[in-house]
Amino acid sequence: MAELGKKRLFLLDMDGTIYLDETLFPGTRPFLEAVRAAGGRYLFLTNNSSKSVDAYIAKLARLGIPSGREDFLTSVDALIAHLAARQPRYHKCYALGTASFRSQLAGAGAAVTDRLEEDVDCLLIGFDTELTFRKLEDACILLGRSVDFIATNPDWVCPTWYGSVPDCGSVCEMLFRAAGRRPLVIGKPEPAMVRLALERTGFAPDQAVMVGDRLYTDIAAGVNAGIDTVFVLSGEGTRADLAGSPVQPAWVFEDIAGLHRAWAEAEEGSRNPLYRQIT
Repeated sequence: MAELGKKRLFLLDMDGTIYLDETLFPGTRPFLEAVRAAGGRYLFLTNNSSKSVDAYIAKLARLGIPSGREDFLTSVDALIAHLAARQPRYHKCYALGTASFRSQLAGAGAAVTDRLEEDVDCLLIGFDTELTFRKLEDACILLGRSVDFIATNPDWVCPTWYGSVPDCGSVCEMLFRAAGRRPLVIGKPEPAMVRLALERTGFAPDQAVMVGDRLYTDIAAGVNAGIDTVFVLSGEGTRADLAGSPVQPAWVFEDIAGLHRAWAEAEEGSRNPLYRQIT
């Protein structure tokens, strides 16, 4: 793969990578500005299916980062692409997730419901910050009927300012213990989101790098898609996780500011060979 300094497409996880809850990491804005100034591109890739892209745009605006819909790819985008490509299409999907999750799916043409109906032939599950016991009960009934089972992501937890909360992967594990079935996972660590990003931007794989705080989702997605990866220690993952992981990143930094420093130095070296000799 290419040297770090030659990377021009940065695929950035969000929670734990560029911010934590409503706190933007200090190095985020300078890094994003430097990427644009160098003629590069960044996309925000998130497994979090509880919010719409519009909600993320509003959140980044609150944090001082201007963005547009073209700057995002979510696990819901990948799920929508998966559903659209399936033939025959599902008759009706039970969407276990937030109202925003259901709205995004319905807006893309998917037939979805949040009620236990006889014609449901697929259970879709995302990160649900509006989870109720009724939804869990409905899911168990549907899984007992052998409907297809698809999850947006396998993340165990979502980081917050006070610690972590159960994410989609934890709820899927609970359903497995109750109903004995595991889902087909669409988001990271599967390569679909990374491949969509390359397709939409036109960059070559050796120009791209996946940046995230989870080895088992972010870094694995990059590896599975055949691109380089950066593991940051500002979110869920720790340096100790590296020792027992079959998935290894190309680079490890404390945070996005560390990535910025290393990339800027490598980028200068790639443009100016004399820089390397001097430094």
